[in-house]
Formats: sequence, C-alpha cells, structure tokens
Amino acid sequence: MTRTKEILKKNSMIIALVIVTIFFAIQTGGTLLAPQNINNLIAQNGYVVILAVGMLMCILTGGNIDLSVGSVVALVGAIAGTLIVNMKMNITLAILICLAVGILIGVWQGFWIAYARIPAFIVTLAGMLLWRGVALIVLDGLTISALPENFLVLFNSYIPDVFGGELNVLCIVTGIAICAIYIVSNILNRFDKAKKGYELESMAVLIGKTVVICVAVLATAYSLAQYKGIPAILILLAVIVLAYAYYTSKTVPGRHLYALGGNEKAARLSGINTNKVLFATYVNMAFLSAVAALACVARFNSAAPTAGTNYELDAIGACFIGGASAYGGTGTVGGAVVGAIFMGVLNNGMSIMGIDSNYQKAVKGLVLLAAVAFDVLSKKRSK
Repeated sequence: MTRTKEILKKNSMIIALVIVTIFFAIQTGGTLLAPQNINNLIAQNGYVVILAVGMLMCILTGGNIDLSVGSVVALVGAIAGTLIVNMKMNITLAILICLAVGILIGVWQGFWIAYARIPAFIVTLAGMLLWRGVALIVLDGLTISALPENFLVLFNSYIPDVFGGELNVLCIVTGIAICAIYIVSNILNRFDKAKKGYELESMAVLIGKTVVICVAVLATAYSLAQYKGIPAILILLAVIVLAYAYYTSKTVPGRHLYALGGNEKAARLSGINTNKVLFATYVNMAFLSAVAALACVARFNSAAPTAGTNYELDAIGACFIGGASAYGGTGTVGGAVVGAIFMGVLNNGMSIMGIDSNYQKAVKGLVLLAAVAFDVLSKKRSK
C-alpha cells in the first residue's frame, strides 16, 4: 500500500494531465485533440514552457521567483519591433541585441539579489514596474506590427517533409526516433543506477510510464503529420528543454541549484559560491525571457506595450503544478513542462467549451493552490 502511494505521488501530475486531457477531449467532442488544435496548443503555450524552465531555476534556489518576466518580454519585444520594423535593422543583429538586452537586465537584477542580498521578490517586483514603463516609453504607447517574413519564418514556419505525400512522414519518423531514444536512455539509466547500487524504480511502473509517454509522443506526431508537420517553435522548445534537463541533472553547476535550495548555509560551507549561483540564475531567467519575447513577437506579428501581461504567473503556476517545491531544492525541468502542458490543456479546453474567462481564472487559481498545498502537506506528513 505504501509503495502504491509513493508511485501515485511521484507520477500524480502525469496522471492528472491524462485525466484532464481525456475529460476535455470528451467534453469538446474531440476538438481538443484535433490536428489543428494540437498545433495551436504548441504555439499558444510555447512561451510558458520557455519561461517555466527559467522560473524553475529560480525556484530551486530557495523558493525564489521572478515577477518581472512579463515586463521583460514586453520590453525586449518593443526593442525587437523598433529595430526590425522602424529601423530596418538586419534580423540577426536585431536578435543578438535583444538577447543582449535580456542578459543585461538579468545582470542588473542578479546583482541586487545575489550580492546586495535584497529579496528577489522586491527586486523583481521593482523590475516588473520598471521594465514595463521602459517598454511603454520605447513604443510611445503604440503597437508596432507587420514584421518582415524572414523574421516570422524563424518561429512560425514548419519543417518541410523530405518524403512528400499527404501525410507528413518526417513527423512520424521523428516520433518513432524520439520514442526509441527515450526507451534506450531509460534502459541505460536503469543499468547505471543498478551498477551504483541506487534504489531502482519498479519495473512495472517504469514500463507503464514509458508506454504512456511513448503513446503520447506518437499520437502528437501523428496529429502534427495530418496538419502541416513539425512547427519550428517545437524544435526551439525541444532544444531548450533537453539542454536544461541535462544541465540540472547531469552537471555540477546544475546540482549546485539543488544544494542552494536545500540549505544555503551548508552549500556555502561545502565550497559552493552561492552568490554566483544565484546571480547566474537570474541572468539566465532574463535571457530566456528575451527568447520568449522574440517568439511572442513572431507569433502575434506585433510588438505591443501590453505584451507579456501575467506571463510570470503562468510560468510560476506551471512550475508549482509540475511538482516544484515552494521551499526550493525540489523540482525537475520535465515536471515544469508537464505543468505548462497541464495549464495549456486547461486553458484551451475551457476556451473551446465556451467557459467564461472569469471562471477560467478561478479554476486556474484553485488548481495552483491545490498543487502547492499538496507539496506542503506531503512534506509535513513525511516529517
């Protein structure tokens, strides 16, 4: 019984995501899982995944958050629109400048948080007001639209199918390859853990989880194959997720994040430069906010002063729903992605059903509270 509870606890969000997806698929008459809507889900929630990955790094350092990400998205988007549309700047140079602006914002906020030791909540709250104000100044309160096609194609295009035909074979092949790589990595990881004497996950649970994930990947691949193929934004998301998943789980600097969130004093005494780790975390968050800004500008084909509103809440919600601890030191990139998908399915499903936006906000608020309450109560019970 205890073993069953432990399994359910570890995989609770994947189970919840499957249940919610099935529920909305039934309620919407299958519209939720229609090929075009799957594509819309990816496009609509790309920014949430990008920001959630960065926000997870902040939360791992001790439950810290960054309230300024939505305003950074607005500011970087405003700069992108001004450089590309108004000043006719080279696309590559404009993108590099936008990313550099994001990094500079991160350096500014990271300094006050890591070295001046002003609470992250205060610094990023100030940043939320500051960067939104600067974005309004840059745009003069107006919206810049109609970006050039060579910029839009970087984020809104689709990978061409080299095989041809009505069904995008490249999508199917890619889906099968991803499943094969996932299965092999699970087998190798299990052998590695057994060799080192670590506790192994039940074989039945591992097979069950692998089957669920592979079915989801193949179903998504088949769905995209029926529409236009693999979206360029999905490639960007895959690169970011895989890179940060590897960084947090397989590298020494990545493990420092968990050590800092677990016990900062102990981490410092063990030789970790905690100030440097905290500083780098907020620089990274601002950098990913700049990446999300470019994706949003391309998706909406405009740079607006109201862009990025409440994006920070979506990112924070995705992390906590995905299993990140409110106290820091616990959470995975995969969990944050699951949380982002959960939020996306929830939003999209309720929208298709025609549920009032006010009720949607209430539901999301309750889901977030339930996720954090589950984490807090689980920790109390374990103690």
